[in-house]
Amino acid sequence: MSHAATSPGFPGSPASARTAAVAARATDLSKVYGQGETRVVALDSVSVEFGRARFTAIMGPSGSGKSTLMHCMAGLDRISSGSARIGEVELGSLNDRQLTRLRRDKVGFIFQAFNLLPTLSALENITLPMDIAGRKPDREWLDAVIDTVGLSGRLAHRPAQLSGGQQQRVAVARALAARPEIIFADEPTGNLDSRSGAEVLGFLRESVRAADQTVVMVTHDPVAAAYADRVVFLADGRIVEELHDPTADAVLDRMRLFDSKGRTS
Repeated sequence: MSHAATSPGFPGSPASARTAAVAARATDLSKVYGQGETRVVALDSVSVEFGRARFTAIMGPSGSGKSTLMHCMAGLDRISSGSARIGEVELGSLNDRQLTRLRRDKVGFIFQAFNLLPTLSALENITLPMDIAGRKPDREWLDAVIDTVGLSGRLAHRPAQLSGGQQQRVAVARALAARPEIIFADEPTGNLDSRSGAEVLGFLRESVRAADQTVVMVTHDPVAAAYADRVVFLADGRIVEELHDPTADAVLDRMRLFDSKGRTS
């Protein structure tokens, strides 16, 4: 898989300026739902780091805990025990208002269902999180993001006037526009055809390469995972393997191996 850039539009620091800093970290993180006979351990003492300016994919069978891990790391779900940090901020130490502020200021989200407001234009959807926070966007950065995702001619359009791929580009631009410390993407290409999905993944890849963005993506698609620098595999709420500089074939081989183990165990 080539990680070639789709557009040179992002202004950012050179790759040589990157450090080995950690954007987010889980330490012995557990998430339990229910009690007694209905008790379900969704995450079982997971420890993992997500490096700054890196693209990490999270994969695993249905029910493995991949979406739960992302929701806990993004502050969307409270953990049961252990630690979850974004930068140096311990999420468990924050109250609901502080969590809301942290998600608004430091986290970007991209969802499979786009989550755009139908009454707003593309541009209004992109700037909405900053508008709510009372912050003015960095115009140079915003223009670069819009140019890179190819939306310059569609900014006045509402979501219903856009294709699925264009709607997801709006969602990607919204996540990037505020320059968050980390972007969490939950099956961001799940509702897209292969061409639109490749475009969205290319934009995410470019944001990591050229703009030092940090992206954590949950996916079931080996082709999507191959855009990442690293793949973390979960099974039964635990990390069972990692793969660096993945190819789609290597990811598919790992998934088949886990599948066969599941059938024979």
